Amino acid sequence: MDIAEAILTTVATASTPLLIAATGELVVERSGVLNLGVEGMMLMGAVSGFAVTALTGYPWLGVLAAVIVGAVYSLLFGFLTLTLVTNQVATGLALTLLGVGLSGLIGVPFVGHPGIQMTSLYIPGLTGLPYVGKLLFGEDPLFYLSIVLVIGVSWFLFGTRAGLTLRSVGDNHGSAHALGIPVIRIRYLAVMFGGACAGLAGAQLSIVYTPQWVENMTAGRGWIALALVVFASWRPWRVFAGAYLFGLLTIAELNIQAVDLSTLHQLPGAVYDLLALIKAIPSQFLSSIPYLATVVVLVVISRNRRLTMMNTPASLGRAFVPDR
Repeated sequence: MDIAEAILTTVATASTPLLIAATGELVVERSGVLNLGVEGMMLMGAVSGFAVTALTGYPWLGVLAAVIVGAVYSLLFGFLTLTLVTNQVATGLALTLLGVGLSGLIGVPFVGHPGIQMTSLYIPGLTGLPYVGKLLFGEDPLFYLSIVLVIGVSWFLFGTRAGLTLRSVGDNHGSAHALGIPVIRIRYLAVMFGGACAGLAGAQLSIVYTPQWVENMTAGRGWIALALVVFASWRPWRVFAGAYLFGLLTIAELNIQAVDLSTLHQLPGAVYDLLALIKAIPSQFLSSIPYLATVVVLVVISRNRRLTMMNTPASLGRAFVPDR
């Protein structure tokens, strides 16, 4: 029971940064903007959140700093792509490379510095419930915030007039502009929201998941978040399912590597043999499983071109200049 509960809570913690970053990027892409700089923004959020937490002793100030830094950093992308009309793909890649280098530079004084972990929720009588108590009533606050974020984004996109306006900009920015909708302003706001979410996801890594600063600690999670948006067909609740699927894959390979087969002779023979076979696989290959799964999922999705084109925002990645 204790092992099952520990695995469930670990999967939730590992999935939270993917869910937050992917939800923010979903809003960005729904507005018609393709920002490939999620990895860089997550790193900037991680280093700024850890630094402020270490200097002040307050994790919530670190979270606030990460959100602000992520939003401000995304403005650089917005200025280049929306105002100067640069290529969105190239600019996003440059943003990631800049974030990797800049976060490493800022984080030099904090390498090896003891971190302060955000306190998890505790409700007497509920947190101690078997299996689900720790998961539902004993997780960190950012876990619950990620759930609220998905619900809020889903309601905003498909239940409000503002969400309909944002989706119309992503589907046809020319027609939206002709109707008097401020396309550039809406896209700027969407880009800032995505940056804030990426910064928050980075803070979750350095303050909750592993309370420390390590250079390039996101380890490709920003790229997985980008793939999740496509995997989810730009739907918030599918992003939720996809984030937890990839979180489960990540934790599964870590737990399989740590299994001591000598204590599992009571398992059925077929299960024991399967675990022994997996244990024989090099750990480096097992660590790559979440990323291999990302590639496989994208290949499978791309085979159904009709479904992909039907759900993809029609103006995604296309530059918009009002006077043209």
